[in-house]
Amino acid sequence: MKIHEYQGKELLRKFGVPVPRGIVAHTPEEAFNAAKELGTDVVVVKAQIHAGGRGKGGGVKLAKSPEEARDLASQILGMQLVTHQTSPEGQEVRVLLVEEGLPIDKEFYLGIVLDRASGRPVFMASSAGGMDIEEVAAHTPEKILKEAIDPAVGFRPYQARALAFGLGLPAELVNQAATFMQTLYTAYEQMDASLLEINPFLLTKDKRLIALDAKVNFDDNAMFRHKDFASMRDLNEEEPLEIEASKFDLNYIKLDGNIACMVNGAGLAMATMDIIKLAGGEPANFLDVGGGASQERVEAAFKILLADENVEAVLINIFGGIVRCDMVARGVVGAAKNLGLSLPVVVRLEGTNVEEGQRVIRESGLNFVVAKGMQDAAEKVVAAAKQQAA
Repeated sequence: MKIHEYQGKELLRKFGVPVPRGIVAHTPEEAFNAAKELGTDVVVVKAQIHAGGRGKGGGVKLAKSPEEARDLASQILGMQLVTHQTSPEGQEVRVLLVEEGLPIDKEFYLGIVLDRASGRPVFMASSAGGMDIEEVAAHTPEKILKEAIDPAVGFRPYQARALAFGLGLPAELVNQAATFMQTLYTAYEQMDASLLEINPFLLTKDKRLIALDAKVNFDDNAMFRHKDFASMRDLNEEEPLEIEASKFDLNYIKLDGNIACMVNGAGLAMATMDIIKLAGGEPANFLDVGGGASQERVEAAFKILLADENVEAVLINIFGGIVRCDMVARGVVGAAKNLGLSLPVVVRLEGTNVEEGQRVIRESGLNFVVAKGMQDAAEKVVAAAKQQAA
């Protein structure tokens, strides 16, 4: 789960991480009052969306008076902010964070992320703060310092000091920076975060170290331990079809193609999308219905797939291991009849009771095509989508 910058900073403040003073604003008038209350010569008006690159897209502006903050807020609120991390349509700005301006001396980068290859969190630091870390990694990877963390012992003080020295901080600030980093890791661990990124990590001219920005993502699998975080979820920032899928515990991600995929198993779903691409098609989604593909789940999945106006054909690719193919087939047929499905559907079944499952599909009287394998299924669904679009 993702949260906004202002929410991340509120959480970090509770752990003792230094962050700028800031006030949330939903209207230009609230931005005016926030700037007035902060009382600094300069305030920063920042769009709050779940994407990076907001400054480059025009979503972060400096204001030298409360009146200017109000004017900037009226420009930013309601805009479709387009960044390298949004869709081409951008994301509507509904919330602002108005923050105190700070005397910037130098900007750094700090980040903690799970390295799935080693199964350990990795603390990263770079002197190239304020930039996209992906760009730094691509062009100057030597500027990224890393410390792998053993979860059994945690982030050790010597690791924090090594990163602080590596950033080239003044010697008198190394201990302060190390304490900052250790506090950051404590927050990461106790919040069950999957990502905690401070970019930029700021050194001010009066020698303070501050988290000028904060990006926090939570591990969905640990949300049962943090029920209070659920209220931070902003559904306006999420794809409506993905929200609907989450209600049925369906793993769904919307894509830009026209061939909908319904598959059981994440690995098989990835392979299905790949083979559709190889056959010259474009997948419209990733959808894993899980091991127990009941009629209710299949029907919910169909509804979500068909709500995508770009879909021209559907590929159902099921391996009957935990669940029997004939049960899945009956669920698919029942769901299709209930929904009045008219789009062409290609079905590939393998596994337990596959012959019975294929018979159920063939005798359904619906616009279903039974495929003999994955390649055959991909070729047939791509052809069906082209015919449907013609």
